Amino acid sequence: MASQSISALKTAKSVTEGPQRQLLLPAPYLVFLGNARSRADLKTAMGLREWAPDSCLGQYRMHPDVPGIGLPDLTFEAARKNGAKSLLIGIATDGGRLSESWWPDLRAAVRMGLGIISGMHQSLTTVPGLAALAEENGCHLIDIRHWQPPLTVGTGSKRSGKRLLTVGTDCAIGKKYTALAITRAMAERGQAATFRATGQTGIMLAGSGVPIDSVISDFISGAAEALSPANAQGHWDIIEGQGALGHPAYAAVSLGLLHGSQPDYIILCHQPGRATLDGFPDFPVPSLKNAIEINLAMGQLTNPHIRCAGISLNTAGLTPDERADLLERTADQHGVPCFDPMVSCLDPLLDFLL
Repeated sequence: MASQSISALKTAKSVTEGPQRQLLLPAPYLVFLGNARSRADLKTAMGLREWAPDSCLGQYRMHPDVPGIGLPDLTFEAARKNGAKSLLIGIATDGGRLSESWWPDLRAAVRMGLGIISGMHQSLTTVPGLAALAEENGCHLIDIRHWQPPLTVGTGSKRSGKRLLTVGTDCAIGKKYTALAITRAMAERGQAATFRATGQTGIMLAGSGVPIDSVISDFISGAAEALSPANAQGHWDIIEGQGALGHPAYAAVSLGLLHGSQPDYIILCHQPGRATLDGFPDFPVPSLKNAIEINLAMGQLTNPHIRCAGISLNTAGLTPDERADLLERTADQHGVPCFDPMVSCLDPLLDFLL
């Protein structure tokens, strides 16, 4: 289901982006798998392979026994000759560090003319000699988490166009995949819609966006406004949510994004069976009812007409019968379409929205 290219998600017609305040990533990519020990280390790379195959020319593995993601193995030279513009780091590490074992390969890629894109917490500029090589070879070094748009405070002014924001009962709950699935479903209906990325993986998938969790807090709502500028009346921006309003660490990011997005609709994302916030065992996951109510109450500041359009559930651990029963019961209880974005038909949701 997720194999459709992200290019199909960017089918909006006559879309105006306004002043350029988004980070744009030079594609296509050679996906760097480094010395990953398992597929669990390659979450970013797998997401790119599934959702943005048209942007991925090949993969680069430091050793033959590194798990692959189903792309051709290419050397830096071969990738460059085939049109690759960037080496994109698709491996995750503890603490977001750039392993010293990668440094020789990163320098070799730049010498061959490839820029580098990283979503790590550690900046590429900390790799000895890499910045000088990039300047010498005319290559870009892009640290997604270290980039910020021009800093402006939010205005709260109403913008034309339609907006939908995915929100959650917790972090890592399916907000990105839900937004991608809705954007794709709209595109399949011929509806003008654009996926607006707010996290490093989403930006890698879409090729543009704003890393909202690295924006200075005073300017989060302004960055969200710039991410989804005024648009044609019939155009939809499907905005990737971050964090959760009920989270003790990340609620501030969620609130700024909610205010700046000014969504007409929210989709609440939830994982059944998750009793406490991931990594925060002293904080229970809020009920769906409470999570919807707090998002609508807070969102009314910048859009008094905000509504909840649906509930997205991660039902990966359920049987088909259990899934169908849970989705039906949840929809009946809350009076909105309920779906799993990876397996459900989204026609009921789109009928509700459109």
